[in-house]
Amino acid sequence: MIREKLTIQNKLGVHTRAAAKFVNTAKRYASKVEVAFNDRLVDGKSIMSVITLGAQKDNVVEVIINGEDERDALAALTQLVNEKFGED
Repeated sequence: MIREKLTIQNKLGVHTRAAAKFVNTAKRYASKVEVAFNDRLVDGKSIMSVITLGAQKDNVVEVIINGEDERDALAALTQLVNEKFGED
């Protein structure tokens, strides 16, 4: 299991389009992906769950990944977040 804190960097935070990109990236991997924010833990492969976290710019979320391809999944999700979900 890998746990990594990521800072949301895009202006609009994790809105619908950003959440869709996160979920679509997470779904490419067999590993279980969860996201923790404000004492909530949600399924990182569920768009509604990710949106409802309400993470905004400069918020820190924790991504928890468990499975055979967890390192690859973390690398892809980290890159997505660090590249501001392709925005800005």
